[in-house]
Amino acid sequence: MSFIQAVLLGILQGLTEFIPVSSSGHLVLVQHFFGVELGGNILFELFMHLGTLLAVFVYFRKNLVELFLSLFSWKNTVNQEIHRKNRNLILYLIIATFATGIIYMMFGDSFKQVYEMPQFVAILLLVTGGIVFISDYLKEKAIPASNMGFLRAIAIGIGQGFAILPGISRSGTTIATSLGMGIKRKDAAQFSFLLSIPAILAANLSEYRAFFLLKPQEIPGYLGGFISSFIVGYAVIAFLIRLIEQNHLKYFAYYCWIVGLLATTLLALGL
Repeated sequence: MSFIQAVLLGILQGLTEFIPVSSSGHLVLVQHFFGVELGGNILFELFMHLGTLLAVFVYFRKNLVELFLSLFSWKNTVNQEIHRKNRNLILYLIIATFATGIIYMMFGDSFKQVYEMPQFVAILLLVTGGIVFISDYLKEKAIPASNMGFLRAIAIGIGQGFAILPGISRSGTTIATSLGMGIKRKDAAQFSFLLSIPAILAANLSEYRAFFLLKPQEIPGYLGGFISSFIVGYAVIAFLIRLIEQNHLKYFAYYCWIVGLLATTLLALGL
C-alpha cells in the first residue's frame, strides 16, 4: 500500500466514520474493487479510527471537560442541576457502552467474518439507507439525552452493537434509535459522537497486540492515514450536526442505496 493510497483511505475513513454511510463497509468495498490490500490485519484501520477518535476529542473538548468536572462537583451550588444532568449523561453513556459490549461478546466473531463477504456488505448498505431515510421522518419528542432513562440507553447501545457489521452505519443506527426513542435531534447527534469514544477505544484496546506488528517502513503510510482521517473527520462533525437538526439525513440514504445497488450489480457480474 503506497502513501497516497493510505492518505486516500484516511480521507474515506474521515468522511464515512461519522456520516451515516458505514466507513467499514466502504473500506471493504474499496479494497475489493480497487485491490488495496491491508496485509491480512486490521492495524491500518485501527490507525484511521484513532484519527477520527482524536477528531471527536478535539471537537467536543469543552463538553468532555464539563462532563469530567461534573464527576467531582457534588456540592449544592448554582450549577448543581447542570452537574446532575452531566452525571446522568455519563451514566447513560456507560449503560449504552455496556449494551454494545454484550452484543460484541455474543456476535463479534460472526460479525468479523462479514469483512470477507463484499456481497453481503453491499446488501447491508441498502439496509443502512433504509434506517437513515426513516430517521428523517421520526417525530421529535424533545427528550434531553440527560433524561433518556435506562431502557433508551440500552436500546441505543444495542443499535451500536449491531453496527459492528460492515455496511451498517454506527452513527446512522445510534442516531435513528435515539430519534425513535424521542431524543432531541441535537442531543441525539452529540450522544452518538460521545458514544463513539468508548466504542473506538475498546476496538483498539481489544486489538492492541497488532500494534507490536507495525514495521518501520509502514509508519509513514499509517501516519498519513491517521492524519487525513483526523482532519476530514473533524470537518465532517459540525456539518453532520446541522444536517441532523434540519432533517436532511435522507440524502445519505439515497447515497447508500446507489452505492449498495451499484456494488451488488458489479459483484453479481463477477467484478
